[in-house]
Amino acid sequence: MTASAPAQADVTTLPSYIADRWITPDPSAPGARVTPVTDASTGATTAQAVADGSVDIAAAVDHARTVGQRHLGELTTHERALILKNLALHLNDRRDSLYRLSFATGTTSRDNLIDIDGGIGTLFAFSSKGRRELPNTNVIPDGPVEVLSRDGSFVARHIHTAIPGVAAQVNAFNFPVWGMLEKFAPAFVAGVPSIVKPATQTAPVAVECVRLMTESGLLPDGSLQLITGGGRDLVDHLDERDHLAFTGSADTARLLRGSEAVQSQGLRFSAEADSLNAAILAPDATPGTPEFDAYIRILFTEMTAKAGQKCTAVRRAVVPSALVDDVVDALAAKLDEKVVLGDPRDDATTMGPLVSTDQQADVAGAVRSLVDAGATVRYGGGVPEGTRGGAFFSPTILSVDDPRTPAVHDTEAFGPVVTVLGYDDKGTGDVTEAVELTNLGRGSLVASLVTDDMDTAATVSRGIAALHGRLHLVNRQDAKSSTGHGSPLPVLVHGGPGRAGGGEELGGVRGITHFMQRTAVQGSPDHLTAVTGEWVRGAATNTVTRQDIDAGTGVHPFRKSLTELRIGDQLVSEPRTVTLDDIRYFADTTGDTFYAHTDEAAATANPFFPRRVAHGYLLVSWAAGLFVEPAPGPVLANYGLENLRFITPVSYDDTIRVTLTAKRITPRVTDDYGEVCWDALITNQDGETVATYDVLTLVEKEDTTYATWGQ
Repeated sequence: MTASAPAQADVTTLPSYIADRWITPDPSAPGARVTPVTDASTGATTAQAVADGSVDIAAAVDHARTVGQRHLGELTTHERALILKNLALHLNDRRDSLYRLSFATGTTSRDNLIDIDGGIGTLFAFSSKGRRELPNTNVIPDGPVEVLSRDGSFVARHIHTAIPGVAAQVNAFNFPVWGMLEKFAPAFVAGVPSIVKPATQTAPVAVECVRLMTESGLLPDGSLQLITGGGRDLVDHLDERDHLAFTGSADTARLLRGSEAVQSQGLRFSAEADSLNAAILAPDATPGTPEFDAYIRILFTEMTAKAGQKCTAVRRAVVPSALVDDVVDALAAKLDEKVVLGDPRDDATTMGPLVSTDQQADVAGAVRSLVDAGATVRYGGGVPEGTRGGAFFSPTILSVDDPRTPAVHDTEAFGPVVTVLGYDDKGTGDVTEAVELTNLGRGSLVASLVTDDMDTAATVSRGIAALHGRLHLVNRQDAKSSTGHGSPLPVLVHGGPGRAGGGEELGGVRGITHFMQRTAVQGSPDHLTAVTGEWVRGAATNTVTRQDIDAGTGVHPFRKSLTELRIGDQLVSEPRTVTLDDIRYFADTTGDTFYAHTDEAAATANPFFPRRVAHGYLLVSWAAGLFVEPAPGPVLANYGLENLRFITPVSYDDTIRVTLTAKRITPRVTDDYGEVCWDALITNQDGETVATYDVLTLVEKEDTTYATWGQ
């Protein structure tokens, strides 16, 4: 499918991967711009990124829109999701090369678990989501059918379809693997090709990851491209067909959001920008409680993981004023005990350097700005002695006398720095000021609240949720099982409102549909069935009755394998009459003696019932008996019901029948069977709807397993 990439040397010119081939720029070309990539621990140059004009971005975008779209569109959702699983397995077996390169960026072995293993885990997660929760087609229905006419001849439904262009991503330096794969995975399942522009300082890791992915032979042509060196004009080549996801500074996000492509060309744009995330210590979480200890662990982890270079790291520790010194002292003691600052290739190291000396200077400048605004350095505060050439920065604790100091809520020191802010709980456990201080961040990716008081949890959550993408609530019950303040998960939305950029990523199926267009489709039931691939009530059917089956002129739908079954195949059952003895027997044998089934006077007095009525579950059980085909065959199992609703009560002497229709057929790409969702409709003798629900069955692709049963 794709050509092999050149193996990376210790010092190399970083290649780009464009139109399914690797391109290595010429650093000696006239006008070439060369950016050195240095080892974060030693300062030595390890690679170089070169912009020499050899990357034709317009051609890359066109290749994605044509070749990439065509090849991805030839696959179903489940087939693309299965490729992700195999890619994850491929990368999982080859992580060591990523680890080795990542050490040079300042990340420790623990940090690699977050970035490299976390990125691979995201591929696994989206593969599972795509195959288990989405139809095996290229149209994803969204929500129920809306009936727009009295007779049901005009209906509507929302659908998701892949956008017709490219999913471009411009990434930050701190997560060269996870940051790329968490955007690539949902776009790939959606059927949208990706173009990746990594941050230069950690680009060697991203290049190696793409090299491993392309060498797997699993990627369809045009589905993934990589731009190193140049690429600043990428946004100029995008339009209404495309999506651009940016992770980085709020200033750059503003520039991209103000571009012609976004403002006039209709480019879809999402950003994850600056975020002064908070961790709130509730008044009940005093020293000596499990909650206080959990809070200190949260601060410690977020300061030291990736040396604090995480968009989700805690920047503001919001604690009761009386506990400021306790928090500072406990955190400082833990830093003294646990932190060994050094080269990540040394096994003794527990925290590495920042990614570069430029980043070191930025963090030092941010700390100076906070101190100038009134903050006090309580621990650390600068570049440690004896680290010349590297980008090391000491873990730093600040505190402020005035928690409303504007700089504290505006200045992000993107490193191992936290500022402790005291709020007045008025001696009563009042968390009003804690909520106010937290919201001064003007929108964040995540906030943690540590409390074992459920009223406090509810009050704070309601007070800050609208300005946060994720809330992380911790107490003694979940402290050990929690995945952590700073850990975005594939199944949950990652992003935040306001200052945090207003974007959303991940989120399970939501992340996949993020790269799709939602469209309202109006038409007849046949129109919607044709568009969505799901049978809509009122659409054409291939109907058989028990008489047809007994006469040999029709085939029971349960006798059909997936290769034979079609949407709209339908069985109309024989009628069955309910007797009072049936109702009594069901009540006696199940123990469900609710008065509506057993007390004539009480049932008649109930405004919902005409008199004593049949149990709903009796009717559903009878319906199964009316539509089932008992002999072994392609139907392997019934594995559930969905959307069950009881509409019209059924009393004794009433008659019911069931109409069963193949609604959705989902073959599994990895198994010899698939799922079939059947629309079940129970009606009474007057044609009124008694109950509606979906029956879920597992059905063989070919009727071979039990074909000779009993012969």
